[in-house]
Amino acid sequence: MKALIGPYKRGAQPYPLELMIRIHFLQLVYNLSDPMCEETLHDSFACCRFVGLTMDSKCPDETTILSFRHLLEKNGLDKQVFELFKKQLTDRGLLFSKGTIVDGSFIEAPSSTKNADKTRDPEMHSAKKGNNWHFGMKMHNGVDKATGIIHTVITTPANVHDVTKADELRRPDDWEVIGDSGYLGMEKRDSTDPEPVTYTAAKRYSQRKKLSEERIADEKALSSIRCKVEHAFHRTKVHFGYKKARYRGLDKNTARLSMPASIANMFIGNCFEMNQG
Repeated sequence: MKALIGPYKRGAQPYPLELMIRIHFLQLVYNLSDPMCEETLHDSFACCRFVGLTMDSKCPDETTILSFRHLLEKNGLDKQVFELFKKQLTDRGLLFSKGTIVDGSFIEAPSSTKNADKTRDPEMHSAKKGNNWHFGMKMHNGVDKATGIIHTVITTPANVHDVTKADELRRPDDWEVIGDSGYLGMEKRDSTDPEPVTYTAAKRYSQRKKLSEERIADEKALSSIRCKVEHAFHRTKVHFGYKKARYRGLDKNTARLSMPASIANMFIGNCFEMNQG
């Protein structure tokens, strides 16, 4: 028996790490379920070429794709990937400003109790914005003032106010923080950094009515700067389809959000370079 086995190894061999990472990115970009991702790899030559499969290569099945995603979540590899992307962008000179734009956006979760537990997700909460109620979580982004590249991602239940996370979204060496009207008063909160920081928040609509024309022009100029954070949300929520929570609990959804943020940074960085060129 040993002679027959020779150099051969028992059992199925693992797929290369780069192959599985590329498949995971493909799944995130096109918002594919595990079965649909496997089917796409079977049907699309372009997708196979992107991940590194040939026509005669063995394709990972949906269970393998699921197991790899769980492996990423269990070991916190999503954060490592996000930091690796940031390092590459820093090396390219795309994370250079000392200013941060902060904002938060709702990620909706199912509010129905028609499930096995007869309850909603206990880690999700309700919050009101305007006249509308939202149930789910909130994604807080800190982006570079000059390029709009995401450098910090934090998730909380929906009822956590934006202003409470302003200090966590700021990098240690930032000297300026810009936010919308939800961040009014953030300069009064305790900061963990002793260095002086300039906090600027947009005025509420009711306050803008009382401003002079010169001050209104300043508010419009501030909005043109602050809108860079909206581009980051647009990539994550619209292009990659993450408007609704995929799982129960914050940890899994945070892991899922970190990876699209990494990919969004590559798009944003490339667009910035093209505009500068």
